[in-house]
Order: sequence, then C-alpha cells, then structure tokens
Amino acid sequence: MKRLLNCTASETRALTKEELVVAIKANAGRTILAENDVVIPPFSSNVTNSEVVAAFGADLILLNCFDFQAPVIIGLDPADQTPIKTLKKLTGKPIGVNLEPVDGAASFEGTINQISPGRIASDENLKRANEYGFDFICLTGNPSTGVSNKEISDATKRAKGLFEGVVIAGKMHSAGVSEAVIDMETIDAFAEAGADIILVPTSGTVPGFTEQQMHACICRIHQQGKLAMSTIGTTQEGADTATIRELALMSKRAGADIQHIGDAGFNGTADPENIMQLSVSIRGKRHTYLKMAQSINR
Repeated sequence: MKRLLNCTASETRALTKEELVVAIKANAGRTILAENDVVIPPFSSNVTNSEVVAAFGADLILLNCFDFQAPVIIGLDPADQTPIKTLKKLTGKPIGVNLEPVDGAASFEGTINQISPGRIASDENLKRANEYGFDFICLTGNPSTGVSNKEISDATKRAKGLFEGVVIAGKMHSAGVSEAVIDMETIDAFAEAGADIILVPTSGTVPGFTEQQMHACICRIHQQGKLAMSTIGTTQEGADTATIRELALMSKRAGADIQHIGDAGFNGTADPENIMQLSVSIRGKRHTYLKMAQSINR
C-alpha cells in the first residue's frame, strides 16, 4: 500500500475507505486536510475554493457550510447535478463534508446560531453524503452552533451504519457548548462509537490546552487504534506564516497523523501561503512542490 504522499490523482481516486486510512497512516504525520467554505466567493470567479487549497498542497479537502437541502458550491455550475464528482475531477483529491450534531439540550455559552437542516448530522443527510459520493464526513461544530460531544458520539454510531466512507469525530472549539472540548472520556466514547479519525485542537488554538495535554490525547487515540487529526480552526489559519510553522511543528511533536487547517482566511479558505507553509513545515519543500506541481491527469 502506497503512502498518500506518493499516490497520483488516479491512484488516490481508486483507494477504498480502508486503503485511504492506511495510506494516511503510512504518511507518518505528513497529511494535510484543508477546509473551505463553499458559500463564500473565492478570490476569482473562475475557480472554486477547493481548487485553491488543492493547488497549495492539500491532500484532503473538507467542505464547510455545504447544505444538502440547497447544495451550492460557489465556482461550480449551479445546474451541475453531480457537484462532488466534478470537484474530485477538478482537484484529484478525496472530498469530505462537515455535518453538525446539534444538541438542543446542552448548556450553552452565549447566543446559539440556528443552522439549516441540510447541514445537521441527521440520518437523511448521512445517507445523502453517500449518494453524493463524499469520501469522508467530519462530525463537528461551527462556532456557536450548539454541537456537543455527546451528540457527536451518537451521530458517529449512526454514521457507521449509514455512511460508507471515513468518519472523523470531534470539536475544534467549544461550538457554543459549556463542556471540555476534548478529554480522555470523550476520546474513548468516539472510539467506541466507531470513529476512524478523532480530532483534537492544536495546542495554541484554544485557551489552556497545552502541548502536553495534546500529546496525551493523541497517545490515547492511537492506543484505541484510531488516527488523530490536529486542527487549526479558530481563525489562526489567517495568521502569519511564523504562527503556522509553530503550530505545525507542535502538532508533529504531539504525534498527529493529519494536520487540518481551517477556512477562516479572507475568501473562505486559509490564506494560501499558510497552507503551503504548513506543508513545508511538516514535509519539506520537495514533497510540497511535488504535490503542488503534479498534474491531476496522472
């Protein structure tokens, strides 16, 4: 089984769910997942945000704010009936989607934003994720959406029976709920529910979460036989490259298998140079330039 770093676009497209997980593990902590907002216009009308993050070195692409009841991706033809198939053809990358397990009974912090039913982690949307051809789903919460770890665990259990791809579970920040973003009990619950990948916020992105705590959480995830994804999801994806370098090396030391970078730059992605810096920091210029230059037609 090739590591993902060495897979061409055609080889990546042919990977099964199980093979994709193995290919990521074989990358030895050098996999980048870039998130992008599908309803914020890109910097140019002739490109999608997914193409931008792919061009700057992302291995996996996560769509945020994709609404199954109003499936719009700015930059694609609105009449396209198979937008995810089109996006895969344009980028040569596995494509995933955020689904949000909202908890109406949770103890909230401040005002909670109501989101469309097309973005919630319902059974209907889990089935639709299959029909659209998504390679993975991320069960998480946007800011102030009222997503709880309890509901993420429940949604993970349901996803294992309804979705055929890779399941990522966890929160990048509080999502408006008064609870620990991550702890050992939560990791165990996600693992027992069947998550393939469990995410933890990168130390330095949420208050009070130290590198030692991050390392301990990732060790627990690996003990459970799961992959760990560190996240930059609190707008630092729009910081300077020096900040990204520090966060990247911190995640590498902590043992992350995948490093996520969020969508909160100026145009619904991380600042492109920050995606490139993340790549250079964790895998060097040779692999970075290869992934940026390699044709999707290979």
